[in-house]
Amino acid sequence: MRALLLTLGLLLAMPSHGQTTHAYLRLPLARADAALAAQDYPAAYEAYAQHAANNPLAQFNLGLFEQQGWGRPANPPAACGWFGKAAQHAIPAAQQFWGDCLAGGITRAPDGPAALGWYAKAAASGLAGALCSAGDLYIQGTLVARDVARGLALCTAAAQQASLPAMLKLADYYRTSTDLPRARFWYRQAAQRHSLEAQWRLGIMLSEGTGGAADPAEARFWFETAAMDGYAPAYLPAAILYANAPLDAATGALAPSDLARVYLWNHAARARTTNPQQLAEIARIDALVSAVMPAEWRSALDSKVASHLAIHPATFPAP
Repeated sequence: MRALLLTLGLLLAMPSHGQTTHAYLRLPLARADAALAAQDYPAAYEAYAQHAANNPLAQFNLGLFEQQGWGRPANPPAACGWFGKAAQHAIPAAQQFWGDCLAGGITRAPDGPAALGWYAKAAASGLAGALCSAGDLYIQGTLVARDVARGLALCTAAAQQASLPAMLKLADYYRTSTDLPRARFWYRQAAQRHSLEAQWRLGIMLSEGTGGAADPAEARFWFETAAMDGYAPAYLPAAILYANAPLDAATGALAPSDLARVYLWNHAARARTTNPQQLAEIARIDALVSAVMPAEWRSALDSKVASHLAIHPATFPAP
């Protein structure tokens, strides 16, 4: 299903005139699209390949197969070959990906000016994120003349059109250039649009008081929001902040719900890290929790941890 959503999301990013122009190209792909929705990757690939000679949407989808590794090992050169073909027929996402291929030196020497040209085509077709892809070339200054102000302006324009990659690019740039208030602003914008990395980064800034005042309660919220969607780097910070939550005024101890959350996220973290320092902190927290948590809670909480980990496999290593 993720494969189908990715494909449709990219195709629906085309402007209205592009949708009208290419509507007829989608009709022959119904069988291929159905196979992709069912995650029958061999059948879907074969069906797209049958139309690849004269259907740029089929070419684009074959590029996604090679790029994402759907049912086969990822093959960046093969993906770029297909994206290059589809880009020539004004498929906007293919234009952006072909620009990435040119900038990355996949299948040929890196070519910054050519990449900028394709990013401009994709942006003109309605893909705001392509603006920030161009902006990144100016910020890096290795393939084109460095112009940080121009690059930031392009990324800001993309971010203001709700491009999540552009928001993250801006936030990362401002964090590393020590403009921490702006970094926090863009992480917040991305976090509110469900970027798990941004939620984690924002949680760190809120817990440490960087880029603004510290706010442990809001930091807990963002760490747990990311953790609930399986973002493993957020597990241990969530456990730590719940372990340091305000004590219950009546008992002088952690509220039962907070104590349970410490146990849950601490054990999820233990299942997803091999870092010795983190494992030592996890063991320390576990010892403290075990000393005060009722033993009869353990079985139910362990089941919740196991269920969560089964739903969310280990796919989010710490950036």
